[in-house]
Amino acid sequence: MATAPRPRTSTRDPQELTHRLTAWLATRLPGAKAVNVTVPESNGMSSETLLFDIEHPEPPLHACALRLAADPAAYTVFPAYDMPRQYRTMRLVAERTDLPVPRVLWLEEDPGPLGAPFFVMARIEGRVPPDVMPYTYEGNWLHAASDEERGHLEAASIGLLARLHDQVAAKEADFLALPGDGSPLRRHVNAQRAYYEWVIDGLSRSPLIESAFDRLDHLWPGAEGEPVLNWGDARIGNVIYDGFEPAAVLDWEMAAVAPREVDLGWTVYLHRFFQDLTVGFGQRGLPDFLGRDRVERRYAELTGHTPRDMDFYTLYAALRHAIVMLRVAYRQVYFGEAAVPPDPDTLILHHGSLRAMVQGSYWEGPGVRR
Repeated sequence: MATAPRPRTSTRDPQELTHRLTAWLATRLPGAKAVNVTVPESNGMSSETLLFDIEHPEPPLHACALRLAADPAAYTVFPAYDMPRQYRTMRLVAERTDLPVPRVLWLEEDPGPLGAPFFVMARIEGRVPPDVMPYTYEGNWLHAASDEERGHLEAASIGLLARLHDQVAAKEADFLALPGDGSPLRRHVNAQRAYYEWVIDGLSRSPLIESAFDRLDHLWPGAEGEPVLNWGDARIGNVIYDGFEPAAVLDWEMAAVAPREVDLGWTVYLHRFFQDLTVGFGQRGLPDFLGRDRVERRYAELTGHTPRDMDFYTLYAALRHAIVMLRVAYRQVYFGEAAVPPDPDTLILHHGSLRAMVQGSYWEGPGVRR
């Protein structure tokens, strides 16, 4: 991880995007021009982000961010990108909660102007815990912070989930309900099975991922709990912070209606993913930050709901992340950045921790802090 090149995130030409964005903007705001258009280095491999300013005869200058569906010709990470769904989710959260969600400005469903649907929102200034290199590594603002500062950020970030889950009535998020039969959790897991089948279509299957699905069935919760609006990609890397206080909650493309613990398991495991990588490369990381027990306790204090069956939900998070990692790896193979090894499970960066979860030994291992 310390030396591997960052996988390619886009096949689009930034200059061409700038010209096309300016032409489109003039149809929404006559006389306006898109200036200072940049593609952030932290751009993900899913939906793409453009940052730009609006230059207009009537000030002030507006700072904007644009979320553009992935280029369908670029071996996308997900099979579909529903930008209206994301736009509607952000509007709902802004209207029904006190979460700091960027104000959405325009939705463009026609793929013509930029090659894919997109929406524009107000840009929020601040800082984000880095993914590359992860915030658990030395040399970034969060790692360099004091225990008290990180503790404040941790508590405030868990508070985002607590307020989201409590403040939006599930019936208002019905448009996010996943198709199929059974409970919201069963449909959520079935959607992941379908995603896995899409990822490995014509390619090598993953025995590890399939054993994880089998283990989920064995651990299935006896009482799933009431479904709530889930953020989906609930992690601090999707939050902009002003100091150590959340200033904007981003990336709603994985939002769904599901039990509270789906979000909580994702929050816990995505931190563990970075922490395990960091320890594997000989650094201490942040072992006392976003620990499972701390997250569960804080969430219970804020909501009155004690998280249940978290062995199931953290395994589910690791499994979901493994499917994404497998798709990213096959995408690298497609672009000639990697080769398929004899054991396809080793394409999954966290195959060791996922295997330990399947075996039931991960949270009881030597030196593991919950």
